[in-house]
Amino acid sequence: MDKGVEKGKRLEEGENSMNQIIEDFFAKENGKEESGEDLIKSGFVSIVGLPNAGKSTLLNALVGQKIAITSKKAQTTRNQIMAVYDDERGQIVFHDTPGIHKAENKLSVYMESVAEKALGSGDLILFLVDATAEKGKKEEQVLSLLSHSKRKILLVLNKIDLLEEAAVERKKAEYARSLPFVATVSVSAYRKSGLEELLDTIFAFLPYGPRYYDADTVTDLPVREITRELIREQALYKLDKEIPHGIAVLVESMQERKNGIWDVKATIVCEKESHKGIIIGKAGSMLKSIGSGARIQIEKLLEAKVNLQLFVKVRKDWRENPAYLQEYGYKEQK
Repeated sequence: MDKGVEKGKRLEEGENSMNQIIEDFFAKENGKEESGEDLIKSGFVSIVGLPNAGKSTLLNALVGQKIAITSKKAQTTRNQIMAVYDDERGQIVFHDTPGIHKAENKLSVYMESVAEKALGSGDLILFLVDATAEKGKKEEQVLSLLSHSKRKILLVLNKIDLLEEAAVERKKAEYARSLPFVATVSVSAYRKSGLEELLDTIFAFLPYGPRYYDADTVTDLPVREITRELIREQALYKLDKEIPHGIAVLVESMQERKNGIWDVKATIVCEKESHKGIIIGKAGSMLKSIGSGARIQIEKLLEAKVNLQLFVKVRKDWRENPAYLQEYGYKEQK
């Protein structure tokens, strides 16, 4: 072999080797070291904020499917809800949490513990703020909790469709003085605007890692649990302010017939006999209305016809009873 050619070949091999060393170095620095499988941007993101900031609406909009129930009433979300967003960029595992609020009974103590534990887990915290609301004592309390978290915090201003651009900018500046957020994104979860920018920003702050769930996984919630929450959502929509806080739903049975129709039996639990009468309504009209609305949503979930039977039961002070809390799905977080 010609000495010049051989020397050139050695130089090329040396250069390629050096390039590989440099690539490996930066891969390790960025957490993208080879491990037998292609790593992607992936991680866990907790959505936190005050009640009615729009957390569940945002979660549903991001994953493109109804996972969390929504309502204008406070304390709509009671458990931590997991949902997965997956595309060519990677995978985001979202956790929607109950709104942070002052605990008034054992149920709300449970809800508060779920929300606060989310502050110490995951790769990123998404702090969702209702941009139309004045920043007051409750907001300061949440900011104080966030200040003790070691996680990166992304500020998301929601409901910007209801504000002028100048007002949005003032709100950004106001919150920027409170905490060193890694970034701020403005969205309208209801209008589904600003979501791509939000996803881009989230991916930018996630590490490289494995795909934790199959690409077609949307949530790890059992169908029975989603069904329970869809029934409770209709009760939230149709009942007066005080009653929804004191109701739970227990799905007694779910069975599919040979013809594909699902038979679902569920009980709405309340704390007072007077509430039971309101839930049932005159000649059963309110219970029928709740059932009709819930059936439509459950049929969308199951993609099948549903025969839904609803019952009402009184369990006095169930929100203060640990045994009832367990039975109705509000299990202590580990």
